[in-house]
Amino acid sequence: MIGIGARLKEARILKGLTLEDLQDSTKIQQRYLSAIENEDFQIIPGAFYVRVFIKEYAEAVDLDANEILSLYQDEYEPAVQEKQEKVIPATMQRSAVSKQSGQLKEAMPKILVALLIIMIFVIVYTLLRDKATEPEIGHESTEPGSSEIADPQEDSVEIGQSRQPVEHASTVGETSTFKLSDSENITLVIKTTGTSWISVTDQDGNERMPKPSGARVVQEGETIEIQANDAESLRIRVGNYKNAELTVNGQRVDYPTDLVPQNIVLKKP
Repeated sequence: MIGIGARLKEARILKGLTLEDLQDSTKIQQRYLSAIENEDFQIIPGAFYVRVFIKEYAEAVDLDANEILSLYQDEYEPAVQEKQEKVIPATMQRSAVSKQSGQLKEAMPKILVALLIIMIFVIVYTLLRDKATEPEIGHESTEPGSSEIADPQEDSVEIGQSRQPVEHASTVGETSTFKLSDSENITLVIKTTGTSWISVTDQDGNERMPKPSGARVVQEGETIEIQANDAESLRIRVGNYKNAELTVNGQRVDYPTDLVPQNIVLKKP
């Protein structure tokens, strides 16, 4: 049986991608991609990262990531785990502690400013409340219910405001979900300012990028329009989001995170 390294390498070559292309789209170092192709998994730091890198590689070359991971776990992982240390080296532990300490130091001024603002707010609120409860000298007390009625226009919600065609719903890790207000139309326009790996699939996993190339590394200056009115949802996987501008039903969709790569999921109501 052909090994997973050979299968991944063959799929990469068939798509016309170099290891450098994969490094740009997946942000995995080229030496780790080469190690996967050579099935030299021991140089990858930890079994968790081995699985993550294999999954990213498989998705980038349009192979079934679950099938590849299952083959790795059955045929390779036991031997890899025997050779790799299960305990994080002391130097990495110290590095992690140092990083956490540095992050806490950076955040401390912001925390102090926030506490100061809260204290000021509490003091002002207390003073205004006490002043409001003091009786006015020389004036009759106001009867209950005689307070001034607020202008109803101030509390009303503007009628006739149109809903946004696309609204951000949630973000979990590298995947952000957007809800569409239109239950019939999905018009996606992708404009690139640089190279980026892009794949667009519907709820059934069918690739919606224009044929014959389908999912691929899109070059700088390309504009791709996809009509997917028959789809219930679309999943857009973008390798380098800084080089790919997305417009859905005439509205530009901003990326909620800085993760690379990341997924944008569009769902009809």
